[in-house]
Amino acid sequence: MTELAVENVQDYPRPPALEPVAQRLAVYLAGELVAETVRGVRILETHHAPTYYLPAEDVLAALEPVGGTSFCEWKGHARYFDVTVNGRTARRAAWTYPDPSAPFAALAGHVAFYAGKFDACFVGEQRVVPQPGDFYGGWVTPNLRGIPKGAPGTEFW
Repeated sequence: MTELAVENVQDYPRPPALEPVAQRLAVYLAGELVAETVRGVRILETHHAPTYYLPAEDVLAALEPVGGTSFCEWKGHARYFDVTVNGRTARRAAWTYPDPSAPFAALAGHVAFYAGKFDACFVGEQRVVPQPGDFYGGWVTPNLRGIPKGAPGTEFW
């Protein structure tokens, strides 16, 4: 098993950084592989667990657009999707930045998944725990140190 390097969420930059991911990323729902890639990227931002983005062409499940958007001061406007596999739907479980800001142009054509809405998500062989709270979509792995934003009391960090 390849170990992930120890990282502290307080050491991540602001504004965020975008970097390629060397490990396999995988998402599972209803006993099926939803997405899998070795071509992912991740966003690192102070006090956030890394957010992983997989190329849309590596998504195997149906993505159904849903209403509503959100705005990130760094990346731009996000659009959301329901994810359906074997008759089971994870609501508003994935998102994308269809027209990201210039520094994050590499996110175009990529999809991120809320780990808590799926049966399992993996970075390499490490099973992911969702970032605390119900808004941020970071994936917490055992190598992370520090306190990721999202839990009650961390709203204004």
